[in-house]
Amino acid sequence: MTDDLGLFADEPGEHRRRRPDPERFRRRKRRRWVTALAGLFVLVLVGGGVGYGALQIMRIGSYDDYDGEGNGNVVVEVASGDTVGDIGKSLSEKDVVASTKAFTAAAAENKRINSIQPGYYLMRNQMSGKAAVSHILSDDAKVGRVDIRGGMRLEDQAAPNGGTTPGILTRLAEATCANKNEACTTSEQMHKAAETGDLAAMGVPDWALADASKAEPRRRLEGLIMPGVYDVKPGESAENVLRDVVTKSAAQLEVAGLPKLAENSGHSPYEVMIIASLTQSEGLAKDFPRVARVIENRLGQPAMRLGLDSTINYPLDKPTLLTNSSDRQRPGPYNTYMNYGLPPTPISAFSKEALQAAERPAQGEWRYFVKCYPDGTSCFAENQEQHDAYIKEAQARGAF
Repeated sequence: MTDDLGLFADEPGEHRRRRPDPERFRRRKRRRWVTALAGLFVLVLVGGGVGYGALQIMRIGSYDDYDGEGNGNVVVEVASGDTVGDIGKSLSEKDVVASTKAFTAAAAENKRINSIQPGYYLMRNQMSGKAAVSHILSDDAKVGRVDIRGGMRLEDQAAPNGGTTPGILTRLAEATCANKNEACTTSEQMHKAAETGDLAAMGVPDWALADASKAEPRRRLEGLIMPGVYDVKPGESAENVLRDVVTKSAAQLEVAGLPKLAENSGHSPYEVMIIASLTQSEGLAKDFPRVARVIENRLGQPAMRLGLDSTINYPLDKPTLLTNSSDRQRPGPYNTYMNYGLPPTPISAFSKEALQAAERPAQGEWRYFVKCYPDGTSCFAENQEQHDAYIKEAQARGAF
């Protein structure tokens, strides 16, 4: 039996010291170092494995993100039905954010993101996820949105203060200029495209093509763009803008009932559009059914003209309903004081309510009406004597 001191049991019960063996000692020392290194290597492997696993978890649980508010401008579209993840992916592809996760993680802390509307947004390059969420929800981000309301016309209108109120075509052109990095479509270019473009290619419904084609070029799209919110892509060409807007409007006309609802009206679908635009331009929504009835009753009298002030001012680009004698004596296809029947085209964008009134007017014998209250409410009369009395009442109330 041996030990580290080199003792040797020579005989039972007796020990004697032996001369140390240097080579044997060196072998033992090497074995200790090998054993120690082997143990250390095992520890390194185990520790390294744990460290690598921790590193992988950290990588899985993290994401790339920029720092700050970003720079420059870039337009991003939010499509109908897009989820937060879809929006984040679009932003990442445009280098607005460093990763989809940077946006979705920040969006998880802001519930307002669920109310974001489809359309175009002007963002910046290389924004932090938090900055991108905050900006896309701000009023400054939404661009290219045009809100067309009932009664608006294609052409610019003279404003009461001596200025000009942009018409539908100018508004559409202005919407293409939201991004300074993109080329804009001018109002002149938009008007030219509306006057010269192929109507079918623009999306005008088949049932309206013949009548729209016969109209004066600058009037042929009138009434074919319904009220609503339209999203225009910044930098888009006039032709593409009109095709998109007119096509969407045609779908709205179909949903509203055209051309089918004209079947029992005694009018063509295009004539129903004209009546709807006259109704829209002449009265408040609550009066639409009776205004439409006055129009029908006058059309039913061969010797009776419509006599509507709105048609007199339409080619003059005046928004007011008041006219003077010189304007009423001005010849032209829209002068319903001089001409019988309907004008050749609609005279404004009309709402679904006006369209429904044109198809189903109220029952009554009214042939006259006048705005007789300051809020615009009309009074309806069956004969000239009643009408004259309402005019005096309206003047006494300061209605006009």
